[in-house]
Amino acid sequence: MKTGIIDYGGGNLRSVANALRSLGEDPVIIASPDQIGDTTHLLLPGQGEFGDTMRRLDERGLTPFLKNWIAADRPYFGICVGYQILFDGSEEAPETAGLGILPGTVRRFHDEPGLKIPHMGWNSATATRGDTRVWQGLGGDPYFYYIHSFFPEPAAPDAVVAQTTYGTQTFAGAVERGNLFACQFHPEKSQEAGLRLIRNFLGL
Repeated sequence: MKTGIIDYGGGNLRSVANALRSLGEDPVIIASPDQIGDTTHLLLPGQGEFGDTMRRLDERGLTPFLKNWIAADRPYFGICVGYQILFDGSEEAPETAGLGILPGTVRRFHDEPGLKIPHMGWNSATATRGDTRVWQGLGGDPYFYYIHSFFPEPAAPDAVVAQTTYGTQTFAGAVERGNLFACQFHPEKSQEAGLRLIRNFLGL
């Protein structure tokens, strides 16, 4: 096994790399498809705007590469924007197409009295499919760290493995399909629960 972190010119690379190192892995940073080498597991950390992220991936030739990687059911872990880009598009950048791996649209939180946007801080994620391969050992309502103003709204619920509620709005906190796992929260900032997720993804 060899882990790689996608570098599209943004994202929280250092924290994700440190999390992997704490699990005994020595990740490589991948900024273009020709750097993939013998990498077996890819993580795409997210931090930034949907349209800008897709533009940067396009510029580095990573968009078709990621589509092919995921279509071949090779291990992919998407975090925050790395989760959102899996869908068809986003209200954050209506003119920009996502990867289209999962049908659905990324929505903005509705304004509610007393609700702060972005959603920032610790919140629970309620398991909807029990102990899946990546979710195993986490229990029904583990807490993770979030920071986001937008969230995916899948067109079909079959891939959803956890839901999160903020205010009166409940959204798909994480999805899992084959060797693909992606989440809106930041496992690299979520202490033991987050490390458990990454450990499960890597099969350690």
